[in-house]
Amino acid sequence: MILFDFDGTLADTAPDLAAAANKQRTDRGLPPLPYEQLRPMASQGARGLLRVALDMTPEHPEYPAARIKFLSDYEAAMTVHTTLFDGVPALLEQITDAGLRWGIVTNKMTLLAAPLVEYLGLNPQCTVLVCGDTTAHSKPHPEPLLHAARTAGVAPEDCIYVGDDLRDIQAGRAAGMPTVAVSYGYIGDGEPVDEWKADATVASAHQIWPALQSLRANAK
Repeated sequence: MILFDFDGTLADTAPDLAAAANKQRTDRGLPPLPYEQLRPMASQGARGLLRVALDMTPEHPEYPAARIKFLSDYEAAMTVHTTLFDGVPALLEQITDAGLRWGIVTNKMTLLAAPLVEYLGLNPQCTVLVCGDTTAHSKPHPEPLLHAARTAGVAPEDCIYVGDDLRDIQAGRAAGMPTVAVSYGYIGDGEPVDEWKADATVASAHQIWPALQSLRANAK
């Protein structure tokens, strides 16, 4: 089974997330930030986006209220510009045609993730959806990935995890799954992707299927 992160891996959600982050600024009389400045933070959700947009960390006394407002604004307009990345529909078709199953493991809350998965037409083929509030832990803890494998009845070592954040690769390695890092996603401001120790790295969704085939061949 192939498991995917969602934001920055399957779906390009950054435009709507950035818009919600900029709304927090304009509501305070601040000018919006360039999209290019907010995009790298998209995989980090409210924590990363509010840090860049408002210079506000979870320790700030106003952070809880700002987080609630950000998530509310995002939920109200999260399908305006969000699409699947180029190459993803063909990739999922290739996986299905090969007799494999695929699922999603994201740190995004179910309240936000489930409607987007449905909106993008992924529900019919998605074997399992594990969100940030599905288990007691979130990535980089391996439990969400292990929960997905258990739910689907697949051994962890027979899964491959694909993601665009260091936490994805850390979670996959901790769960005993081969990993694929996607450098087209929301890499953020941490370690360079080539230092994540993923089993494969790809620069576009079109390259994921060949990488998956190679990893599966090496596992035999």
